[in-house]
Amino acid sequence: MAGSITEYRNLIGGALVPAADGRTLDSVNPATGEVWARIPASGRADADAAVTAARKAFPGWSGMPALGRAGFLREVSEVFAAHTEELARVETRDNGRILRDTLKKDLPGMTYLWRIAAGDVLDAVKGDTVILGPDTLGLTRREPYGVVLGIIPWNSPISTFSAKAAYALAAGNTVIVKPAEQACASVLRLGELLADVLPPGVLNIVSGLGEEVGDALVRHRGVGKISLTGSTQTGQAITRASADSLKPLTFELGGKSPNIVFADADLDAAAQGVTVNSVYTGNAGQVCVAGSRILIQRPVWDEMIERVAAVAGGLTLADPLDLATTMGPIVSAGQYERVTGYLEIAEKEGAELVFGGTTGASVVPSMPGGYWVAPTLYTTTDNSLRVCQEEIFGPVAVAIPFDTDEEALAISNDSSYGLAAGVWTRDLGRAHRFVRDLQSGTVWVNTFRQMPPGLPFGGVKDSGYGHDSVLAYTREKAAIIQT
Repeated sequence: MAGSITEYRNLIGGALVPAADGRTLDSVNPATGEVWARIPASGRADADAAVTAARKAFPGWSGMPALGRAGFLREVSEVFAAHTEELARVETRDNGRILRDTLKKDLPGMTYLWRIAAGDVLDAVKGDTVILGPDTLGLTRREPYGVVLGIIPWNSPISTFSAKAAYALAAGNTVIVKPAEQACASVLRLGELLADVLPPGVLNIVSGLGEEVGDALVRHRGVGKISLTGSTQTGQAITRASADSLKPLTFELGGKSPNIVFADADLDAAAQGVTVNSVYTGNAGQVCVAGSRILIQRPVWDEMIERVAAVAGGLTLADPLDLATTMGPIVSAGQYERVTGYLEIAEKEGAELVFGGTTGASVVPSMPGGYWVAPTLYTTTDNSLRVCQEEIFGPVAVAIPFDTDEEALAISNDSSYGLAAGVWTRDLGRAHRFVRDLQSGTVWVNTFRQMPPGLPFGGVKDSGYGHDSVLAYTREKAAIIQT
């Protein structure tokens, strides 16, 4: 029925339940600014219930033969395949990421990822044998941590849910997922679909505010490991909150990625790579690896600026559920205020506006209540500006000129972040030098934002440490046997 509000529930111990105290939070469609769903506003009691359920389920799940767990993961993959369009539409309505991305890329990719995780289960039960002497044998074995807490962001809920839950479950852990309160409907809907697929308590999903249920889960001594994809500030807060129980942590945090265009690059490919593949994305640049610092070698400066402007001018901002739309809105009122605040900061700092800078109803008049920000580009020669150093998380980029390889490397590494970087050049030697010398967890050469399963994805410096994989969700134990 038009205008109806969808009510979602937590998944705890195999049951779909509201928050223990009945509280809810509104979920707002960022394209319209209207409430379309409600989610549980969970608290400490819900955190305790989820941990209890996960701990109860752990002996049976971890004790199951690895290939038995693989069978369950393949069933989850089949749920993704059978409900691709529904889940894609829920996620698009909830966070504004365009349907052509959620439907054509994200959901099919996650169907594949769960199958990969099912194929990796044996890696979690392999160990080494070391002959220490004629009558002494050394062994190692891998063991799961127990209850794994996955904390996921609002920009790609289904994708980050899968990257954490699939590998943690494959390794024999039981899992609690805490999605971001700004956009978690797709994950809660997935919980409804999986309630009868996995054994009770193996997967639990609990929504609510980070400072309430999130904090309770982070501090809970029944949680054995935490994996976060989120902001650097959230990572710092979790580090402090979990310190008393010394939980192992995996953090994929913020970024301010450089995207470096050399004069010898394929400029057509580079123009796409530094725009729609990087910062003017389907979810409006709300991506941790956004190449929001575009470094351009001076001989091609004018030409690249023109090419970037042409690509941005061809984007379609409209209803994200329309497959013709190429960029959606900002996820929430709070994030919209943050992004528009940086437009004011850029102006005060003296950055030169090349295009964009418009916001709100003037961007998409047909959807005046939405959180719209037009693709925006500034130029500057000063990498110390706040708009060059701080993560904006929106469709806002800054172009910076450079002359030499050494200058490009110095500007790129002049950042507290180190998540990713892009290099556009036909010089193979230069490409390898930059792969070696850039301070980032991933370097893309003549491409951007490819994150295939099978390669680690994580950061350095303030962008975090560790990555999601089956082995990352196990710890090694050594044994020495005297024969």
